[in-house]
Amino acid sequence: METVTERIARLKKERNAIILAHNYTNPEIQDIADFTGDSLGLSIEASKTDADVIVFCGVTFMGETAKILSPDKTVLLPRTDAICDMAAMCSPEALAKRKKELPNHVVIGYVNTTGPTKALMDVCCTSGNALKVVKSLKEDKILFVPDKNLGSFIARNVPEKEIVLWDGCCPIHDALTIEEVATLKERYPNAYSMAHPECNERILEMMDFIGSTEAMLNHCRTSEHKEFIVVTEVGMKHRLETECPDMTFHFPESAVCQPMKYITLESIASCLEDLSGEVILDDDIIRDAYQPVNRMIQIR
Repeated sequence: METVTERIARLKKERNAIILAHNYTNPEIQDIADFTGDSLGLSIEASKTDADVIVFCGVTFMGETAKILSPDKTVLLPRTDAICDMAAMCSPEALAKRKKELPNHVVIGYVNTTGPTKALMDVCCTSGNALKVVKSLKEDKILFVPDKNLGSFIARNVPEKEIVLWDGCCPIHDALTIEEVATLKERYPNAYSMAHPECNERILEMMDFIGSTEAMLNHCRTSEHKEFIVVTEVGMKHRLETECPDMTFHFPESAVCQPMKYITLESIASCLEDLSGEVILDDDIIRDAYQPVNRMIQIR
């Protein structure tokens, strides 16, 4: 009898499909993916392939970004209910209203936003290139959406610019406490500490290194340290252990993004079987959102 992984492999071939897995998905999802990484990097890789179908194992905004960069490909979400709470905090209607209130501000939006919201931005950014994007702009007045923690991190590093923050965040990173991190540092006193800039300022102040998931991985690849405290979502542990097998990684146990865990091997097989969960965006949204996303890629 055909196993679920064999079924996925067969359907991939039949559909000329590729599977993308975000760093926060479960280990078995990452293991069967063609590409594993952060959301923008995955979308860029997918756009370079000759695949007809992209299966994006991540939250819904990630599939929308892939569709924006590959409008002629079919993009499928194994779970359409895997919604990013942060992305939901910045609706296009709310952003349009705020833009009217701040007509002289350039809108820089985190990639963790929906397609319709991206369509209202001047330029997009990732956690890895946000500082570079902000510094590259000639404008000094910026509205940064939606992550107040990443925005605050940028503002502290680019004090010469006026940055207005949106009241949004990643609930998983934002809920992490000093006490949790302090406990990890006490338990593993020799460990090198890293955190994602979606964490609040008090936690970032405790870290040896601050960076995106890919920046963390690249840092570990060249590091002399063998033990790490990693303050981000626990799914990243599998990627780090896979690529740096001689190192040890400790994560806060509470850093679990449930929507990322919705995706199963069975849900991947099902969406490939019936082409369900297709990402549909209006042509004008794709056109308008492509501009800030492409601008970000050029800066990247």
